[in-house]
Amino acid sequence: MSFAPLINALAIPDEALVDQRVPKKLLLEQGAPTAADKRQIQDGIEEMTWVAALKPINIGVPAFQDDVREYLEIAILTVDLRSTAKPPRLIELIHRAIPYPLVLVTKHRDAVNLSLAHKRWSLGEAGRVVIEDLRQVPLNLDTPSAEEASFLASLAVSRLPARDLFALYDGLLERLAALEAARITGAFVPPDSADRASALRDGLDTYARLQRDLAVLRTQAKKEKQLNRRVELNLEIKRLEAKLTETEKAL
Repeated sequence: MSFAPLINALAIPDEALVDQRVPKKLLLEQGAPTAADKRQIQDGIEEMTWVAALKPINIGVPAFQDDVREYLEIAILTVDLRSTAKPPRLIELIHRAIPYPLVLVTKHRDAVNLSLAHKRWSLGEAGRVVIEDLRQVPLNLDTPSAEEASFLASLAVSRLPARDLFALYDGLLERLAALEAARITGAFVPPDSADRASALRDGLDTYARLQRDLAVLRTQAKKEKQLNRRVELNLEIKRLEAKLTETEKAL
């Protein structure tokens, strides 16, 4: 599976293209707080490419700065992971190591994953940035679903919010959340306001939590031998199922 369909969907201006390999040394120095993390980077990454840098000078979108964060550019990276890699931790480490807001596309075996995370200044260490709300979705780029096709069609840089680089990056996050919701509801509908975007992300987090809680309760109910306790568990399952349906309708 190739990165090309997703990179092409972004329609990156030629002036913003970089196309350079990124050495592992950068991650080892910046994004590996423990010896285990260093081993994951060294053993798990096959190749990392800096595809593009979206800057005011090459896309005509102003930089953003306030007391919380500074967005001078948006980096777009692709990473080939080895089959033995552990993607969740590596994806987090890469986001932590790159100081700019990052559009990260990873490939592990035959699976492609897109991840995004806002960044802000660290409260405890001057000059350092920390990630907020890392969100990621797997993508089938060879034969995209209708929802994935709509998502890809919405990604062109020229179609994203252009007030500043924070708004542009937030627009990408909104589309990512809309795809997550579309896989539940069947309809890809990017949020049309900041309030709707916030409600959508909160709803997705609630939906995921309810699914996890239901899985635990159903396992407990199957193993429970006491009738009274099983009845209690089944009542709680029905309550959470109703809450899950309610949450789905709100997405």
